[in-house]
Amino acid sequence: MHESLGTLLPAWSALPFVGILLSIALFPLAAPHFWHHHYPKVALAWGLLLAIPFVWVYGATAVHEILHVALLDYVPFLILLGTLFTIGGGIYIRGSWRGSPAVNATLLLLGTFLASWIGTTGAAMLLIRPLLRANANRRHRQHTVVFFIFLVANIGGSLTPLGDPPLFLGFLRGVPFAWTLTLGSELLVVGGLVLAAYLVLDAWLWKRESIEVRTAPPGTETLRIDGGINFLLLGGVLAAVILSGVWHPGEVTILGIQAGLQNLVRDGLLILLLITSWTITPRPVREANGYSWGPIREVAILFAAIFVTIIPPLAILKAGEHGALAGLIHAVRTPAQFFWASGILSSFLDNAPTYLTFLSTALGRLYPDLPEREAILRLIAENGLYLKAISTGAVFMGANTYIGNAPNFMVKAIAEEAGVEMPSFFGYMKYSGLVLVPIFLVATWIFF
Repeated sequence: MHESLGTLLPAWSALPFVGILLSIALFPLAAPHFWHHHYPKVALAWGLLLAIPFVWVYGATAVHEILHVALLDYVPFLILLGTLFTIGGGIYIRGSWRGSPAVNATLLLLGTFLASWIGTTGAAMLLIRPLLRANANRRHRQHTVVFFIFLVANIGGSLTPLGDPPLFLGFLRGVPFAWTLTLGSELLVVGGLVLAAYLVLDAWLWKRESIEVRTAPPGTETLRIDGGINFLLLGGVLAAVILSGVWHPGEVTILGIQAGLQNLVRDGLLILLLITSWTITPRPVREANGYSWGPIREVAILFAAIFVTIIPPLAILKAGEHGALAGLIHAVRTPAQFFWASGILSSFLDNAPTYLTFLSTALGRLYPDLPEREAILRLIAENGLYLKAISTGAVFMGANTYIGNAPNFMVKAIAEEAGVEMPSFFGYMKYSGLVLVPIFLVATWIFF
């Protein structure tokens, strides 16, 4: 269904998707008051601009695609994100931290390590609030949140299938669980260079802080964790996600859409964990964290429009050499090209289907007559550089934009609610263009 639709859709069918991206990028700058009060209407307008003509022209096929995205992609995405947001908001890490370059770098390093084991979203939701509190008195703190997105919400999730959705999908397709540990060298080089760039920038900005901020003695509050029971619930989230990947009891049909029973069980468990966290976490803990539903509401509304309008570009991408992006797919040949193609598209599209598209492209070119799982093992044994390029491109370059990976926009929303003036969509891309792109070029030269 996806492939046949992707061969029919013209390139300009992606215009509503471009429209919602430009709205997110430009309205907060050009008309901030309007955007703050009316962004749900803007999101709805772009969604309807795609959905109405899409259904008019393609009928039942279009309805099926919209329901497919809603039931199998958007709803599970929102359940997972909402669960992690709620559980993370129930963990309050006390302590008298001052947002010096050394303290900030330590928190970034810790988050980068945790991202591969509790997921980029889990690590981001756990540590973003302690980082914001440590820097509450600083005038220059925007850059710290941006580098947090770079490292904790993206690059750090490259070592295990638990870290980022593309790697988890690769695991489900037959990539051995431990294979992603071979990406350690890429993580050390890219993550190390990004962290070094942060330290240089933060040390310079630290000197521009007031003398009162730089010389203020740390407080006397000892390190303590309130709401620690939520760590057990976080473990439950990981167990539910892993269970959905290894247990396959069958499928059920919902509104004509085939859904794996294991995914429904996972989502039910996640909702139960969300309710449990909300029920058992004392209200003062969430109040101390500055917890509110505002960030998750904003993400839910904007990503509803993104998930609907992204249907045409993803369908075209999945059509490969038979779709409107045939020229791009056909031109991607070397590991370096796979790294940049999967990375650039993952910066704006969902990195999970982008990863699968280029994985399928590589397998089709190198091992066209083998079953997928056997072909993947051959790819790892004989041409592992291709899989490394696709994997790191999809994971690392999700950091290039706010919408490149699920936690990026969530971190932005939490930071803004805490009073941090975050860069605009294009302002953020200036950071990624000046910091990440040169580092990715270095990684290309070293590894691919």
